[in-house]
Amino acid sequence: MHPMLNIAVRAARKAGSIINRAALAGGLNVRSKRAKDYVTQVDQAAEEAIIDIVRKAYPEHGFLAEESGASAQDAEYVWIIDPIDGTTNFIHGFPQYCTSIGIKHRGALTHAVVYDPVANELFTASKGRGAFLNDRRIRVTALTKLGEALVGTGFPFKELDRLDLYMRQLHKMMQTCSGVRRAGAAALDLAYVACGRLDGFWELGLSPWDMAAGALLIQEAGGLVGDLQGDQTFMESGDIVAATPKVFPTLLEALR
Repeated sequence: MHPMLNIAVRAARKAGSIINRAALAGGLNVRSKRAKDYVTQVDQAAEEAIIDIVRKAYPEHGFLAEESGASAQDAEYVWIIDPIDGTTNFIHGFPQYCTSIGIKHRGALTHAVVYDPVANELFTASKGRGAFLNDRRIRVTALTKLGEALVGTGFPFKELDRLDLYMRQLHKMMQTCSGVRRAGAAALDLAYVACGRLDGFWELGLSPWDMAAGALLIQEAGGLVGDLQGDQTFMESGDIVAATPKVFPTLLEALR
């Protein structure tokens, strides 16, 4: 394992232990950042733990983190962190949330960790070295037909002005694919595409920390990732489409 990925794994597991202890203890202090977007003291504690571990190992690196924002964005390496992707699920005890850590080197994604502390599932990837689930190599499915695909999605709850577009897409997908699933943690959904539990995924209006790690996992597992036009600007636009190589073009066409 690459030394930088090893630090990311250690940081994710530390965050996971904080999350699991809080889930057992209860008594969450929940506040709203904006409509339908929440943060708890656990999000903040987990993020602080991640950044502390990384800074001790790589004090010159930069960060883009959901709760604390950006620092040293011009650094050669930038860590993109979501301490709890699926905070609303976590608040309600719905066991679908994760810690997501992506690392960029000079603007390109190079390492990824998605850790599910409930199932103790650790997804990892390094550019050019493949993707893994608990040290076992993973690949996207070999599915070729959208009509047979199980596709994940997420509701654009932060961008309700795009709800009509999303509903048209959902209507089309429900007519076209085998089934649609919405679990509420985009990073984990993307990891599920990488390991073959889903054949595709799309969502509108995500943040970079929702997508960075999951996108690299899919690419290293043999899948394709893009925006609604199939281009590589999903980190900037927030709109992401991901699927197996054969399903990707037909998924894009259906969503258009």
